[in-house]
Amino acid sequence: MSDEDIQTLNRPQVVRTPADQRLPVPAHVAPTWLGPVLIVGIVLAALNLRPAITSLGALFEETRTGLGMSGTVAGLVTSVPALCFAVFGVTAPRLSRRFGPAAVVCAGMAAVAAGLLIRPFTDNAVGFLAASALSLAGIALTNVLLPVIVKRYFPDRVGTMTGLYSMALAAGTSLAAAATVPLTDALGGSWRTGLLVWAVLALAAVLPWLPVARASRRAERAAAQASADGPAVRTDAGPRIVRSRTAWALACYFGLQATGAYVTMGWLPQIFRDAGVSASTAGVLLAVTMVMGVPLAFVIPGLAARMRNQGAIAAVLGVFGLAGYLGLYLAPAAGAWAWALLLGISNCAFPLVITMIGLRAKSPAGVVKLSAFAQSTGYLISIPGPLLIGTLYQHSGGWDLPLALMAALLVPQIALGVLAGRDRTIEDECGVRD
Repeated sequence: MSDEDIQTLNRPQVVRTPADQRLPVPAHVAPTWLGPVLIVGIVLAALNLRPAITSLGALFEETRTGLGMSGTVAGLVTSVPALCFAVFGVTAPRLSRRFGPAAVVCAGMAAVAAGLLIRPFTDNAVGFLAASALSLAGIALTNVLLPVIVKRYFPDRVGTMTGLYSMALAAGTSLAAAATVPLTDALGGSWRTGLLVWAVLALAAVLPWLPVARASRRAERAAAQASADGPAVRTDAGPRIVRSRTAWALACYFGLQATGAYVTMGWLPQIFRDAGVSASTAGVLLAVTMVMGVPLAFVIPGLAARMRNQGAIAAVLGVFGLAGYLGLYLAPAAGAWAWALLLGISNCAFPLVITMIGLRAKSPAGVVKLSAFAQSTGYLISIPGPLLIGTLYQHSGGWDLPLALMAALLVPQIALGVLAGRDRTIEDECGVRD
């Protein structure tokens, strides 16, 4: 770590973010080890934000059989991530103000590890769901607060650190999807062992956050007085979000793209396996879908920010998704690699909607309120999707109806993306002056 980075860590300041409105950077001299340990901690935490989901997707058939899950219950399992992200994510700001963001991330990683340790030893669907929910609660908290950590400790390196964090998240997603089945086979073939492996990575992520959390708490006590200086962003200021058509368009667009993403993570390997693709290949195909987010997460936000209207990008991504679902319907095994690529591109609607949230509001208070509204409402909208897909799969005996539904949902997703991408702000719509 350079001297400039250490000086940045030591500089007292208040950084305002949506997740924590007043975040004091330590006023005392930060230990020289803090920067490097933070970087390791951020990377390890980001690596653990998706394996709990994609590792299960790779072994979903074995897990369902082992626990005696019906298709409806299996669909509920794939809906749990969105529910946990909506419910537990909104608690992150309050917990961060009470305990500090580093301490909450540390606790979040501990929850992820605990859930991943417990769930392979459960003997029924209820216990499995509860253990999964514990892990997902930790992921939800960490999801919200990792960007806060980046902005707090690396204010002059936000782009670089966010890129590192995003790459680690995508890498963890893809690694779990691709490696779970081979690791399971190498370790004896039990799905329980295959899922348990990922608890080791989560336990490793807890270690760097322990000293960071202690140092952060000491710094916050030392900087308590300094943190009270200057105005902080008020979350009760700004426009009334519910009056904005753009806000509702963004929230619904977020919800539909999240539905597609969670259906993909939860069910895509099973679609390929039912078409005759081997379990290991199905896991690699899911990894291919997920890894598309690594380069496109850098390209799409920059492109969107240079355009006055982002509706064209939303439409193009939706068309890729329609092509992918049509391919799965007509020739799931013959064109498996092509369909995986197309769906991977379509799922990059997530970085687009995050970028549009920042573009559709002028004021800091507007960004805070729009981000909270779009994400919390969007995750709630996405909850029924995977459950409905599982129910249709069970009662129809195949994937024709589920795939037709997913393709149909892309039509309103495209329309909402075009609506949300218009060059206007929620302040203008709500009559709020600069």
